Amino acid sequence: MKSRGWDEVDVIFVTGDAYIDHPSFAMAILHRVLESAGFRVAMLSQPEWKSCEPWRQFGRPRLFFAISAGNMDSLINHYTANKKIRNDDAYSPGGRIGLRPDRATLAYCQRAREAFPGVPIIAGGVEASLRRLAHYDYWSDSVKRSILLDSKADLLVYGMGEKNIVEIARRMAAGQTLRDLRDLRGTAYALGAKESEELRKQLEIEDVIAATQEDLHPEVFKQVIIPSFEEVRSNKEAFAEATRIIHTNTNPFNAATLVQYHDRQAVVQTPPALPLTQEEIDTIYDLPYTRRPHPSYTEAIPAHEMIKDSVTLMRGCFGGCTFCSITAHQGRIIQSRSRESVLKEVEKLAADPEFKGIVSDIGGATANMYTMRCTRPEVEEKCKRLSCVHPTICKLLGTDHKPLIDLMKEVREVEGIRKVFVSSGIRMDLAQLSPEYVSELAEHHTGGRLKVAPEHTSPKVLEVMKKPSIDNFGQFAKQFKEASAESGKPRQQIIPYFIASHPGSDLAEMIDLAVYLKRNGYRPDQVQDFIPAPFDIATCLYYTGIDPFTGKQVHVAKGMKDRKMQRALMQFFKPSNWFTVREALIEAGRQDLIGSGCDALIPAQPPKAAIEARRARANQEDDHYHTVANTAKGEPAGEKGLPNQGYRPGRKSAKRRKKGKP
Repeated sequence: MKSRGWDEVDVIFVTGDAYIDHPSFAMAILHRVLESAGFRVAMLSQPEWKSCEPWRQFGRPRLFFAISAGNMDSLINHYTANKKIRNDDAYSPGGRIGLRPDRATLAYCQRAREAFPGVPIIAGGVEASLRRLAHYDYWSDSVKRSILLDSKADLLVYGMGEKNIVEIARRMAAGQTLRDLRDLRGTAYALGAKESEELRKQLEIEDVIAATQEDLHPEVFKQVIIPSFEEVRSNKEAFAEATRIIHTNTNPFNAATLVQYHDRQAVVQTPPALPLTQEEIDTIYDLPYTRRPHPSYTEAIPAHEMIKDSVTLMRGCFGGCTFCSITAHQGRIIQSRSRESVLKEVEKLAADPEFKGIVSDIGGATANMYTMRCTRPEVEEKCKRLSCVHPTICKLLGTDHKPLIDLMKEVREVEGIRKVFVSSGIRMDLAQLSPEYVSELAEHHTGGRLKVAPEHTSPKVLEVMKKPSIDNFGQFAKQFKEASAESGKPRQQIIPYFIASHPGSDLAEMIDLAVYLKRNGYRPDQVQDFIPAPFDIATCLYYTGIDPFTGKQVHVAKGMKDRKMQRALMQFFKPSNWFTVREALIEAGRQDLIGSGCDALIPAQPPKAAIEARRARANQEDDHYHTVANTAKGEPAGEKGLPNQGYRPGRKSAKRRKKGKP
């Protein structure tokens, strides 16, 4: 501020991530678009939240605080699927943990209010977006109310917020109030008790009027009341119904305004923001990003190391996978950059003295949806379909890979570029429609291994996920293998990713998946455990056991024992998993897979490494086993570090207590 001659700032942007000035990070994009619109922006990155003093260091912002937990939900960032603390944080210097609080949006909003009472607070980012209405919280195993009410934010911007944050700043600078901002798309806000009651009466009148008009279908109501917080908290059928309504109102061209009551307060969600035009998205990505972390950092930031040499082609995804938050946040309408904008960024990257000549990824939320969109705009405006590719690829979807193939060729030819990889996820059912794309991928854009995500083998589970059949993966793998051989790279491999414990998957399905892996020679190094992220359809399935669109019951593996067995089955070949896999096979009645048969997953007797691994686990302090002494080494019997007090370690007496006595 001093070097720029600023006596105040317009906006203080608070984020839970380290500041990286790269267009792959939301805080950089939002900072740059505000700056380009003429506003003074201060970045408060990973502040110490136990005091409001960091919020005061820039002085009182003229317009508002913009609050974000970061690129991820803070609880997903902190905890594994087994609710254990993660060992690192990819968005922090040195990968260190503990630099942001749990439920960071709440803490940051509270400190902003404490630092400068009366300054408007605008919440946004992934955490706020996915918790904007009543939602299931996996970490507390409870249904929580809208984050708007707990954070006391004045307005919440959901989805990609570049246009909204600039519009909010312009309106507030022009003297408009927070109430004046309620017409903005892609926002949510809470009403007071009096306003909420007035809105309820108004909506009841509109429903009566609409019901008397035979030609007015309920789906075209401008405002829809969804089951209240109290209803979804106490009734799982109501939770499923709310999920159905929310997700059928995600098309910005036909979505209604949603109203959800929390006791006497209404939370109002306006329809999603309209997709960016190509000119608008080009303007955003053409801004002068340095592509580097803030110079104050002395340690590498893992997320930057991974993404620094990547180039984003588009945003959005029409896959509609039930376990994925990309569609919920970026939308299902693909918004693509122009070839000129992409090439300009690649040329700038190539001119960087620190660039090594290798583009690590060219893609986006998905690798091969560039320029793909509905070929009938008038149909797109009315469509309520959640996926353009499931159960089959829509006949109106434009699936031409040629614009992407041509762009990939042009990027390879830029001076200073030695190699261009595709690391974003390949949508295999689309890729198969273009043999030329698969050939280009195999010959020029794969570094020996291509990662894809078939996710499961069970038709039942894949239907719940809204993913294509495992046969689709087999066909693509064959096609890629042939293309690799033709390009003189026969040793290139496909690395498939699968999910354990997804709703719909029980032991029988996971055992079938394990057999499939063995028959096809796949040994996954990493296993993805299903994590019920707020807002996702799969999270509704996990919490309620109900498919919100069919009403059918779905099996859910909730217990840690079940989840542990499903995970172990995917890595049945690891000696450390022998005992868990054996337990799972016996429980499922599949003892035929124990022994030396062709499909046997484990040998009849535990290998030495399995016994050693179990013994090591038993002696870990954080495990549920006691730390057992080794009497053969002369250690006194009992738990290590404690006197041998027998049946109740820690009691003053080893004697049993009489019944009825504490």
